Amino acid sequence: MTAPERSLRADARRNREAVLDTAGELFAQRGDAVQMDEIAERAGLGVGTLYRHFADKQALLAAIIGRRFEAMTALARTADEAEDPWAAFETLLYGYLESAQADAAFRFALLGPEEPSWSDIAAEKTDFAAITERIVRRAVDAGRLRADFRADDFILITRGAMANMTGADGWRRHVTLVLDGIRGPGR
Repeated sequence: MTAPERSLRADARRNREAVLDTAGELFAQRGDAVQMDEIAERAGLGVGTLYRHFADKQALLAAIIGRRFEAMTALARTADEAEDPWAAFETLLYGYLESAQADAAFRFALLGPEEPSWSDIAAEKTDFAAITERIVRRAVDAGRLRADFRADDFILITRGAMANMTGADGWRRHVTLVLDGIRGPGR
């Protein structure tokens, strides 16, 4: 739970969660065509209540991403505990993508036409990025990832895989091909 969510009254927190749940479902079904008033109506709230929590669609998308990043950060912490650097990297990569596969709204928020408001979720993004950087550095230092691989490349791989989450398991083939190209000499 983010700091702004902790400071909310119980009813306001329930309203915020209802908006996020509803928005997640609608964005997953229809993408950017979803309107804020439709989200409020479907959540059983007034549009003013929605706008008290989220100034605009970008802020709402950022909250959806932030919610998922909290779960991703927990996953990254678990992956970071793996002794083998390659196992840590693969655990993070596959765990991240499997979680994204089950969350179409998260994928839409990251890959959609509207840029999310990253400042709204800076803490969640920073925590995840720090752990990802550590995992990548360990794998590079151990020779398990190619020497020029950076934590930013993790984002390139995940976005490419998410773009291939259109049907069966095409994203898994995508990742297999990419992993073959980024493994270091210490395979």
